[in-house]
Amino acid sequence: MSDTREAMIAGAAERVGRYRWMIVALLFAATVINYIDRQMIGLLKPTLMADPTLAMDEVAYGNVVVWFTIAYAVGYLGFGKIVDLIGARLGYAAAVVIWTIAHIAHGGAYSVGQFAAARFGLGLGESGNFPAGVKSVATWFPAKERAFAIGIFNAGTNVGAILTPLIVYVMIAMLDLSWRMVFVVTGIFGILWLIAWLSIYRDDPAKHSRVGAAELAHITSDPADPEVKTPGIWVRLLAQRETWAFALGKFFIDPVWWFYLFWLPGYLGKQYDLDLANWGSLTSFTAVLAIGAIYLISDVGSIAGGWLSGRLMKSGMSANKARKLTMLVCAFCVLPIIFATSVPNLWVSVLIIGVAAAAHQGFSANLFTVPSDTYPRFAVGAVIGIGGTVGAIGGALSAKMTGFLLSLESFTIFGVTMQNYTPIFILAGGAYFLSLLSVHLLSPRFSRVETFHISTPWAVIVSAAAGVGAVVLFLASGKATAAGCFPVWTGPVGNGACMAPNTFWSVIIALAVLVVAGIVANTLSAHKARRI
Repeated sequence: MSDTREAMIAGAAERVGRYRWMIVALLFAATVINYIDRQMIGLLKPTLMADPTLAMDEVAYGNVVVWFTIAYAVGYLGFGKIVDLIGARLGYAAAVVIWTIAHIAHGGAYSVGQFAAARFGLGLGESGNFPAGVKSVATWFPAKERAFAIGIFNAGTNVGAILTPLIVYVMIAMLDLSWRMVFVVTGIFGILWLIAWLSIYRDDPAKHSRVGAAELAHITSDPADPEVKTPGIWVRLLAQRETWAFALGKFFIDPVWWFYLFWLPGYLGKQYDLDLANWGSLTSFTAVLAIGAIYLISDVGSIAGGWLSGRLMKSGMSANKARKLTMLVCAFCVLPIIFATSVPNLWVSVLIIGVAAAAHQGFSANLFTVPSDTYPRFAVGAVIGIGGTVGAIGGALSAKMTGFLLSLESFTIFGVTMQNYTPIFILAGGAYFLSLLSVHLLSPRFSRVETFHISTPWAVIVSAAAGVGAVVLFLASGKATAAGCFPVWTGPVGNGACMAPNTFWSVIIALAVLVVAGIVANTLSAHKARRI
């Protein structure tokens, strides 16, 4: 009997602990708060546009979203490097402090400019969520569990999106709070999370008192990363195809998710006559249920996408095949969304959009593993930062386009008249195939990066600078009223770009040529490499 008891005790001691899942729970909670703060503007859009102190229309709303995405692009790049330098513990804390202050500041905005400034601060802070979260997963989980762990904390985006309409409905319809107080009260969530994070998380699992020897061995079961670091790693990452596999993958799919967050409530309201300006009405409650149902469905996709690729890997399939096969399945699940605007029934539309959102989350969970699958841990945060920046640039361009399209009732292209939402859903349906194609062409085998360029990749730097210049010029331009000024998408703005059409497009085309030339030059040139 004693021998049996001792064997049971010994077996229990050898079991792998589960404290690492507490870290995932914290990441999940942070992502929930992140998306509550982020999605608030989409739900309050009709209320904000009805407030005379803001004087907000569709074009101005689109520009506010652009400011958020620009800040998100800049911050994503910065936080990726910050997290690599100071660790996820302090990096995540800094991000939450910034975005919580900015979120509360929305309640004190009395003009579109002030609201855009608060939104810029929110984008800057919220950009740290995924670099710090994925870095934490790379630190606390072996490769075979990372997609599942990322899928779980990424599911917080959907839970946050489910909770946001309920929170807004309760606070405005039941507690009779103003939209300004909604921003202030929900800011408390970030403060509470920050206390828990600093109390529980540590950057080194080996130094955590709650992590046993068996769990630590499990966490560190992958081959150790090389200790040598390459000087100027951030610049040299731009010259790696694996970096652009992740970045271009994000560029194509991130705008779709931005659309869901910032414009989907307005779409459902317009398409199915739901009143989101009057939160006490029956139709507003129907809208809350519809939006909640979409994100409830999508929550399944985040976890299922990570589980499926992990299951395929456990059955013997390579990470390369497992991730890409899962992403292909997700891309096909999105495809029916191109018919969303032709569906007359609200709940059928909810099902189609919900499945597409679920597929996005499953696709995204696997895309986020590309940096940790292909790079050593010390470079993961920077790669994710680059990819997030490129994805946010895609989101900014998409917001500019969406604001313009929604300022029109309908338009005609190639002789076909469409309502303003139709091309947006068509583009969303094809985005995931373009993303997967980019990933596969640039990283056909998910090969580990073992060498970096010694020389500075000037071709890549010139290409990136030209690309940023073209994006900034395009986003900064507006439809000016003076004669001879070039009318660009956004509608009247006080200080819009004033260029003749030929000049404007000549500059844009020249910058685009520089981008392509830089990419081609970097691909064809033979750089010396240094083993890390």
